[in-house]
Amino acid sequence: MRLGVAFPTTEIGNDPAVIGEFARAVEDAGYDHLTCIDHVLGAGTAKDEWRAYYTRANAFHEVLVLFGFMAALTKRIELASAVLILPQRQTALVAKQAAEIDVLSRGRLRLGVGLGWNEIEYEALNENFRNRARRFEEQIVLLRRLWTEDLVTFNGTYHKLNDVGINPVPVRRAIPLWVGAFDPKAVERAGRIADGWFVNPRIPPGNEASDAIETFRKGARSVGRDPAKLGIDATVHIGGKTPAECVAEAEAWRRLGATHLTVRTMYAGLDTPAQHIEAIRRIRAALPPA
Repeated sequence: MRLGVAFPTTEIGNDPAVIGEFARAVEDAGYDHLTCIDHVLGAGTAKDEWRAYYTRANAFHEVLVLFGFMAALTKRIELASAVLILPQRQTALVAKQAAEIDVLSRGRLRLGVGLGWNEIEYEALNENFRNRARRFEEQIVLLRRLWTEDLVTFNGTYHKLNDVGINPVPVRRAIPLWVGAFDPKAVERAGRIADGWFVNPRIPPGNEASDAIETFRKGARSVGRDPAKLGIDATVHIGGKTPAECVAEAEAWRRLGATHLTVRTMYAGLDTPAQHIEAIRRIRAALPPA
């Protein structure tokens, strides 16, 4: 099981030196990947308690720009968006930006994408919130074609391209394309179309997680895919837990079939970037080798 860290985007602050120090600390501690969540805009007020973390009061660093910066500061760790809200963005532009990050990082991008839930972002970005799931599946197809084919002609429901291509292309041509999904229909879709799946970070290992994993695998089998060849990335929140408890939770995810585990230090009551760095070092020392 590969081990990673979630970038504490709402708590790290805006100093580029500190952001760089955190990225290098993740790599130096021996983690395999660094993830980052995505939001372009935040509302003035939250509609419910958990969305209080996603208002204008919380800083969200733009994921693709951030990864371009981190590509120059790190040498080994994978950079994984978890997740980029794909349907509120232009598909060809995402393909171009992702390819550029893959080039600058020498092939270290894992592009995690999802539907999102915040309608105000779609409205502000001039995209349709209501048909986002249907457009999403077409976007996945088009992203892969733009990365792997020199020239693309595409006549879909939502996209029309005529003999065009991107340059530079990704180092690996086919960037790993993962999907973050919560509800059963979306999880099943991830099994059908993605290279891997980001599990809902709010659920612990247990019956709910086990059922969701089976839904993901069922989706893969429904189109003749081998679930064993697909990745599963789960999250461990460190807030209120000892290192030993985090290790036990990691082991529970491993038994359920997770191939990746991401440690999240946000919302754990840490006051400074230095405390986040100390926490990821402490947890990594307690976890077994990847």
